[in-house]
Amino acid sequence: MNILTKYVPHCCVLCLGALALSGCTQFSRDGGFGPVARAADERIGKEVRWTRTPEERSKSARQIAELLARPLSVEDAVQVALLGNGALQAAFEELCISEADLVQSGRLPNPSFTFRHAASGGIYDIEETLSINVISLLAAPYLHRAEERRFREVQNAVTLDIVQLAERTREAYYVALAATQSVRYREQVQAAAEAGAELARRMRAAGNWNRLDEARERGFYDDASLEVERARLAESLAHENLAQLLALGAGSGSFRLADRLPDLPASVEAAPDVEKTALDGRIDLAMMRAGLEALSANLHLTRATRVVNVLDAGPTRVRQGPSSDPYETGYQVSLEIPIFDTGAARVRKAEAIYARAVEQFRQAAIDARAEVRRAYARYRAAHEIAARERDEILPLRQSIAREDLKRYDASQIGVFDLLADARAESTGVDDFIQSLRDFWIAKSALDTALIGLPPRNDEAR
Repeated sequence: MNILTKYVPHCCVLCLGALALSGCTQFSRDGGFGPVARAADERIGKEVRWTRTPEERSKSARQIAELLARPLSVEDAVQVALLGNGALQAAFEELCISEADLVQSGRLPNPSFTFRHAASGGIYDIEETLSINVISLLAAPYLHRAEERRFREVQNAVTLDIVQLAERTREAYYVALAATQSVRYREQVQAAAEAGAELARRMRAAGNWNRLDEARERGFYDDASLEVERARLAESLAHENLAQLLALGAGSGSFRLADRLPDLPASVEAAPDVEKTALDGRIDLAMMRAGLEALSANLHLTRATRVVNVLDAGPTRVRQGPSSDPYETGYQVSLEIPIFDTGAARVRKAEAIYARAVEQFRQAAIDARAEVRRAYARYRAAHEIAARERDEILPLRQSIAREDLKRYDASQIGVFDLLADARAESTGVDDFIQSLRDFWIAKSALDTALIGLPPRNDEAR
């Protein structure tokens, strides 16, 4: 169309100015995943892969199969989850969505073409206008920078998803492994109780025991049997939960765990620098800072456009007369007249939103410090409890069992006293397993709190 050709130079002036302000953004080759992968490696020391192609999916499947071919360590379990969890792969798609918004914000607004035609008795009234929204052009740099901040925020959010999945997998691993160990020791208690119940039955049959004594031993056995069933149920549920995080549909039969929980460290780590860690190291606070910057820019833009929010301008040409008359050329400007709406409400809303975000960030910083301190206190207490059970309570029970064995050999105590000691010793080992599990869960929660996510279910632990 001739009108478009004629007015291209005028549009180019506006387009080049907008390009100089907002830049020309293109889609990246990795969809913004590179910084996320590097952050995951730095934060948790694990590889993450966005499986967008059949080749990448095959590579992840082979790596997962290699890990599952041997008993899983906790770090192996985390790696399997990061490679195979579908929810995490879905979170990676948020990068594509956000990058599309970022690229779109770098595009120039499309011009609009208006054509009006009227004729009567060979007299024509023709008007052709090519216009562009000037406010959109002027606001483009602000909007583009806001989308850049939003894209970085999404990258941080995806990194937090990775950290959260790693923490949940570690916790599920420790719970599953402790549950398996607990079943073994509960079965030992059951075996000792069963032996006592059988012996009591024979003693009563021989006339050496009364009904009450036999019932007491039978009660010990029934209680032990119920505890075994509860432990087996807990083991099944824990393995199923871990299998779900690992994206393995076959449940506990599709993977093997280590034989036992890792040993308790000799000492606890030094208390973290709460101020530096909470304010500088946490990803969630970094996301809130980026949000504050975006809201500040939005507030500035709202204030700048409070009076005139719609402004269209562009060249126009008009013919009024016979078709042989030449066109009259000029320009057209359309703007909103701020008579009824002066933009004060929009400014007040933007100011309130920004003020709310500032207060939320201030409180979030306080909460982050408290979360780290609570996580460290829980971690330190869990270590102390497990160490006391390992170094004091278990050796004491073992010593009692050895002394009672000597007394039994000397016919100073009966077999039932010996069986009771065996039950108590096995129960003590099971208690230590649960304390050791709690320590490693607390250690994982502390590591996560230092990165950016608070420990979950604080009150339940």
